[in-house]
Amino acid sequence: MSTYNVTERYLTDNYAVLQLLTNSEITVGGSITVANVDAVFNGSFTVRALPQYLFKGTDSQGDLVYDYNVPVQNQVLYAKTYANVLRVPSSGTVSYTPVCTWIGWADIAAWLGIATATEADEDFLTICASASSQFAWRRRSEAGYIDSLTTVPSQDVKLGTIMYGGALYRQRGSIDVFASFNEMNTAPITGLSPIIMQLLGINRPQVA
Repeated sequence: MSTYNVTERYLTDNYAVLQLLTNSEITVGGSITVANVDAVFNGSFTVRALPQYLFKGTDSQGDLVYDYNVPVQNQVLYAKTYANVLRVPSSGTVSYTPVCTWIGWADIAAWLGIATATEADEDFLTICASASSQFAWRRRSEAGYIDSLTTVPSQDVKLGTIMYGGALYRQRGSIDVFASFNEMNTAPITGLSPIIMQLLGINRPQVA
């Protein structure tokens, strides 16, 4: 979980905006918990936007409107039905815990060809699935993609996530590569395979 300090708050047209002290890893669609700001702003919310300019309200179509002459960094915007609140200095925190659930342990077991998993294997496969989902989502986020935490964006991304989870499982009991009796005298440096990176669409900017 990441926690960020709040420096300013305001509310316009039923949208609350908090300015954070530092840049954050919060993404649009992510869930945040606001604490110690005040009773109006506190609670758990879904992030609707991360504006970099002063929020002015909504137009007749309900679209968000900004004052592009007033840049305001590190803002988080979420829906909150309440009377307008002027922009004022504030304290408090915003907590963010992204939990990605793109794949499950059975996906990795099927890819590995494990017909019947023991309870211990299932536990470890569950950890691998969770770690792989979180890693894949984070790397795609760093590459500029905005993905749901609960719905995998495409089948190629799903396969890449499963393959990475399978690689984590196969490294069980080894130092840095798949458990093997080969190369007993060396420990080669390895990273993500080009196939996994290609499937996840990472190591390159986001494309349409």
